[in-house]
Amino acid sequence: MSVEKLLNTVSKSSDHKEFGAYLCDDETTQQLVPVLNEREWDASQVKTGGIESAIRTLATTGSPQYLLVDLSNSVDPEEDINALAEVCEPGTMVITIGKINDVTFYRNMLSCGVQEYLVKPVSTEQMREAFLSAEHTLRTPVENTASEEDQDKEKIISFIGVRGGVGASTLATNCAWILANEKKQKTALVDLDMHFGTGALTFDLEPGRGPTDALENPSRVDGLFIERAMIKESENLSILGSEAPLNDPSYTDPAALNHSLVEMRNNFKYVILDLPRTIVADYPMLISETDEVILVSDLSLAATRDVVRFISFRKAVAPQVKVRILINKSSGPGLTEVSKKDFEATIEQPIDWEIPLDHKLMVQVAKSGKILSQSAKHSKISKHFHTICDSITGGKANVVKGGFLAKIGLVKK
Repeated sequence: MSVEKLLNTVSKSSDHKEFGAYLCDDETTQQLVPVLNEREWDASQVKTGGIESAIRTLATTGSPQYLLVDLSNSVDPEEDINALAEVCEPGTMVITIGKINDVTFYRNMLSCGVQEYLVKPVSTEQMREAFLSAEHTLRTPVENTASEEDQDKEKIISFIGVRGGVGASTLATNCAWILANEKKQKTALVDLDMHFGTGALTFDLEPGRGPTDALENPSRVDGLFIERAMIKESENLSILGSEAPLNDPSYTDPAALNHSLVEMRNNFKYVILDLPRTIVADYPMLISETDEVILVSDLSLAATRDVVRFISFRKAVAPQVKVRILINKSSGPGLTEVSKKDFEATIEQPIDWEIPLDHKLMVQVAKSGKILSQSAKHSKISKHFHTICDSITGGKANVVKGGFLAKIGLVKK
């Protein structure tokens, strides 16, 4: 039986688009028809062309409550899913199907916000279960996984790169910007590299002497001093950074650092510390004042060694502080000195985040004069940054403008 004849067996019209499908083959359509019959969905809403057709069509029409999309013809499924999010309304339950049978790909699909990913060939029962699960998600209130106490608590988060060039400063600046400008939280970015810090430079701002003055004159540090010493990037983001002359050595009093951090905590919801690894050994109290350390590494032999050393150091000076491991500029299997499996076995701790290397994107971002979260906000790397920020805030992912991010269970009103 042809697809056209098969679809003609289902004949319910509807003024409200509850369902839509964009498929690439007849076999999948045949398996879908029993579900359409059971739910009395309009068969005319099944279109051909896959996700590219879905993006074109939904850009000019409203998105349905339930959307089934075929990724089989997509060259870059994750990029296409991001593009689809731009044209879908919040709360759309997106179920995807495709040919790629890979656990990592499946997880990436879910992290992009789709409700489910099914591998072809797809049976009627699989699609039936997927739609039932999506329906359950819509009807079930989202539970907050973090306690109110954790969400209300002010936090100091330290980003530490175990080796030079692993990207800890880039991560710190982007996460600070997201917390302040997208999550609307009062945030401070503190760059403790007095001579070579890039916190202010990244935002094309003129650095001052804020950190130097604060550390040299701790008795002066109060709410008013912080307000005057910090550079305002936006209403919610303030930056404390400097470019001290190279012939001006800095002799920092540990008590001054402690006092400054206490004042920061009193004045901001989140304090993001861009903490040079060379300072950690000289001022171990910085770790004990931190609520969480995000240790940025690559999969090199030297970095593996230094992650082990830092974890051991933290256990000695601040065992209560949680250390999260982030692998940045990941090049994929076979292109690193140490495999991911061997790295985790050596440090005796799982990797929390792994961000891929995208040299071309980073060059484009540098030329744009803006940070990555501004100039390439829908890129894969930016989405990783958002995941890190969700972990910091203890909340769920926000809905991007026009996006679906169905996993958060937001329902269209």
